[in-house]
Amino acid sequence: MDKPSQDERAREKLDNAEGYVIEAISETMDLYGVTPAAGKIYATMYFKDQMNLDEMREELSMSKPSMSTNVRKLQQIEMVKKKFQRGTRKHTYTAEKNFFHSFMAYFCQMWEREVKMNLQAIHKAEKELSEIIEDSSVSESIRNKAGEDYHLLDQSKVYYHWLEKLVESIRSEEIFEFLPKETEENKS
Repeated sequence: MDKPSQDERAREKLDNAEGYVIEAISETMDLYGVTPAAGKIYATMYFKDQMNLDEMREELSMSKPSMSTNVRKLQQIEMVKKKFQRGTRKHTYTAEKNFFHSFMAYFCQMWEREVKMNLQAIHKAEKELSEIIEDSSVSESIRNKAGEDYHLLDQSKVYYHWLEKLVESIRSEEIFEFLPKETEENKS
């Protein structure tokens, strides 16, 4: 039996190193609202230039429908991009390698959704609460409760408006003026 060459041992270490990161990423992708399977697809693609669904299926031993569903979800949250190549009908995909972009795209989408949904609900609720508060035929205890709820909702709008500003500061990258990215140049 031949002794493994230096390159073979190095290849094994390289595979192990990538495997550690792939497992960690796939386990923490629930933060982005995706399954561990989708996380494993993303993490595997992270170490590749690009892959098509057949290559992913072969490497990860997943069904093509499952691969397709998970890749589509990763595209929706901007963690995977479809690349077009001339001369082939197969779509290839590439993983977003800039974690700042992934974080910003995903959480900004989620926070914008939260703001929109909750401010719409608050607006509808405040309209009805105002009607109760202004209706003298309604008992004082119910009008007082409506007033308390109105005040509570009014206070919550401070948070939602702050969240809108946070999203804007992230999208404009103004946030990095207050919380700079650490780079090799500015490490101390």
